[in-house]
Amino acid sequence: MKAEATIGRLTEDPHPVLARLRSDTPVAWVPALNGWLVTAYEPATQVMRDPAVFTVDDPRFSTARVVGPSMLSLDGKEHARHRIPFAASFRPAAVRSRFAGPVSAAAKRLVDAVRGDGEAELRRTVAGPLAVTVVAEIIGLAEVDTATVLDWYSAIVDAVQGVTAGKDVSPAGHNAFELLSASVRASIAAERESLLRDAASGLGVSEVVSNAAVMMFGGIETTEGMITNAAWHLLSHPDQWAALDDSLVANAVEESLRLEPAAAVVDRYATQDVSLAGAEIKQGDLVTVSIAGANRDPAVFPDPDTFDVRRSNARQHLAFAQGPHACLAADLARLETRTVLTELRSLPGLTLAAPASPTGLVFRKPQALRLRWERV
Repeated sequence: MKAEATIGRLTEDPHPVLARLRSDTPVAWVPALNGWLVTAYEPATQVMRDPAVFTVDDPRFSTARVVGPSMLSLDGKEHARHRIPFAASFRPAAVRSRFAGPVSAAAKRLVDAVRGDGEAELRRTVAGPLAVTVVAEIIGLAEVDTATVLDWYSAIVDAVQGVTAGKDVSPAGHNAFELLSASVRASIAAERESLLRDAASGLGVSEVVSNAAVMMFGGIETTEGMITNAAWHLLSHPDQWAALDDSLVANAVEESLRLEPAAAVVDRYATQDVSLAGAEIKQGDLVTVSIAGANRDPAVFPDPDTFDVRRSNARQHLAFAQGPHACLAADLARLETRTVLTELRSLPGLTLAAPASPTGLVFRKPQALRLRWERV
């Protein structure tokens, strides 16, 4: 069974392997990961809620090696110091007040741009551009075009993945981060109100830059994945898509997050020897929480492999993590996804134009989602 938990299987179709591990060894040593893989709901929440024992603050944490220390790679008081200056802007009421109108306008503009074509690839024409537009607004890059932001983002993501694979930070990654840094510093220095300028009153400029890079990384990658996965789930179940109404959209998003979280795993490092669900973990060991596995734990979610927009406890999923590193902008990502689904409902006869399925070891989504609808 452990031999089956290869990188290939965990990337292409992890759910059968995760189900077997969860049933037999919910905290299993997986040689392909050189670490422990947590696949059950209860130990997953235990790991994420206990940063004193399972920390992100470790020199192996790849994102910090590319963009520097940030709220993503720190724990304890330092984590709080980096996170608190941003937190108020992402509370539910603040998100509704600041972003509901702009997100709705941007989503409508993007869908209207392809409406007359009768078909489009959702990820690149709507989901990705919307995520980039919102992130650019958040981190004060409104004057930088979308293509440039995407270039920086792609180079930084590639650098992080390279470091994870044991390589040095690439020159392209260094360059992209320096360009992002220059733009963020200019935004902070400008005489206009912005989230980053406010944060700079409590953090050093270099610390604001590192956190801006993390928000760009998370705000584009996971939100694009959320939108694409939600559309794929619903259109793969035409009866549920046809029955979708305003009262079900929010729960449909939560159920999609449960069944296929855009971020499938999170990494922690053991600060001490510890026993977890029968596994004897040593100090320094990598402990990878499979959000994808925990979200299909039948002890919490009956009939866990079934997509059901009416599932009563769908919101109990762990797609946004838990504990001090719970996703800062979860409500904004939810807003963006709900808004796109609402716009897609205005396309008559909307269907999948080609087969698709999510892939990815860490970030999971269909690499392309082609849609077709009736021209009007």
